[in-house]
Amino acid sequence: MGNPIRILVTGANGQLGKELQFFRNQYPDFQFVFTDVDDLDITKSGEAEAYTEQNPVDFIINCAAYTAVDKAEEDRDNAFLVNTVAVDYLVDAAAKCDACLIHISTDYVFDGTKHTPYDEEDVAIPESMYGDTKYEGEKLVLYSDINALIIRTSWLYSGFGNNFVKTMLRLGKERDELNVIFDQIGSPTYARDLAKSILEIISKIKLDKENPTQEIYHYTNEGVASWYDFACEIFRQEKIECNVKSVDSSMFPTPAKRPHFSVLNKSKIKKDFDITIPHWVDSLREMLKVLKEE
Repeated sequence: MGNPIRILVTGANGQLGKELQFFRNQYPDFQFVFTDVDDLDITKSGEAEAYTEQNPVDFIINCAAYTAVDKAEEDRDNAFLVNTVAVDYLVDAAAKCDACLIHISTDYVFDGTKHTPYDEEDVAIPESMYGDTKYEGEKLVLYSDINALIIRTSWLYSGFGNNFVKTMLRLGKERDELNVIFDQIGSPTYARDLAKSILEIISKIKLDKENPTQEIYHYTNEGVASWYDFACEIFRQEKIECNVKSVDSSMFPTPAKRPHFSVLNKSKIKKDFDITIPHWVDSLREMLKVLKEE
């Protein structure tokens, strides 16, 4: 057996970071280092570089992000610090220790005006501070000279942390009726599926250290839904008696503009890494089962 593949995970206490931790014992060839802001503050110049100098790694999975979409409209500086500046520092750290950076991004880099699924080559036109700062972070990765993958995902949920599924479960039990938006279309993504796919990619990827490449990939669960469809399916699976009414986005004005259509085309990631992606309805069932077992 060769040397273990050393993997640094930033933002390890978030939904995706926690799901990566779930798999920590299932990959004997991988040696994980899970960090969050208390162990490693990636927003501070030189910290990531110093950390990887002390603890050299082969891969850095960046799950750290400023994800408070509406708050980011006011708190631009902090969103920019976490979603853009910190990415620059991680690129430097990856360059120093010759690691491949896997950077997680978002469907919010698109304006949502397209009517067919977004490809990796489609022009990014972010409409919110969150989307803008994430896109600026992407560009730093793409213009680097390290081996790097950007994985854009959407509508992430998990048994860990706060998310739409947990909010619906709570509200569905508290209320007889709920208004849920029907004119924002995307693909719900179970963070555990994404975590597993990232680890599969690491075990399959062929890296050329002499000629590093930077690639963008899209990953969500299969299928398409509106937030209304998503809520109805949560209640159907959990047998929650709550009347869900479909309403227009204008009923819920928010500081940040959301894309109306942000379905991502996953053909590239499936082809390049031979990955099978579950349908969101099946993955939702899995996640709800996990919640019950806790």
